Amino acid sequence: MKPAMKAIIRKDIRGITANRQLFSMILLVPLMLSVLLPSLFVLLTHFMPEESADFQKVLDMMPFFAPGEDTETRVLRLIIDYMLPMFFLMIPVMASSVMAGSAFVGEKEKQTLETLLYCPLSLKEIFRAKVIATFGLGMGVSALSFLSMLLVVETQIYLLRGAFLWPSASWLMILLLVAPALSLIAITLIVRVSAKAQNAVEAQQSAVFLVLPIIFLMAGQMTGVLLLNAWILLGIGLGAAGLAFLLLSRAMSGFTYEKLLKR
Repeated sequence: MKPAMKAIIRKDIRGITANRQLFSMILLVPLMLSVLLPSLFVLLTHFMPEESADFQKVLDMMPFFAPGEDTETRVLRLIIDYMLPMFFLMIPVMASSVMAGSAFVGEKEKQTLETLLYCPLSLKEIFRAKVIATFGLGMGVSALSFLSMLLVVETQIYLLRGAFLWPSASWLMILLLVAPALSLIAITLIVRVSAKAQNAVEAQQSAVFLVLPIIFLMAGQMTGVLLLNAWILLGIGLGAAGLAFLLLSRAMSGFTYEKLLKR
């Protein structure tokens, strides 16, 4: 990687992390999804009366439970292995959408785009530096959220039940392949929109449409209509990684310095 690309990456990440108010907002939603909501789910599951069996109809459709497991354990497995992973498909996209949305349009608003284009890099290299910086921030927030979730939720389960309930192997596919690939697709598209947008809000709005398929996927998981095992996740991850590579290699085709500078 060229030194100029590294400089752009450092500048973009520093610009976000140095703004405490903005960086706090980027962390707020992921921590709510990874710590607050899971903790609430665990408490509700533990103190839910057994005879109410609110999830029983859904659980009866799920073929992945071991024989003899009680309702509480089944509900906890449903939450940990099938619902929470969907949050970690959304977290890197949501966390990085602010930075991705202002990748180029933010430079225009601060009147630093002309200076950026003077650096000894092609448009494609500048674009990739912007994507890498945003991707690094999103995955960093995702890793922090996962570690926070694991610490809080497992401690909570141990205190309530006297034993840990560890996540399944599907989490490895989510964290190491599917989430990074989907995040890279989203970031590439948002950064490209940022190159044409008139303001950062316009570019960030595209993130909403990218999160919708993940919400539908979560609904499928919760209702038992679509259950994703490790092999399905592997296929999705490899397909998404291929698409991300294709988008990243062709994202700036058709762009010129004149188009980028146009307001």
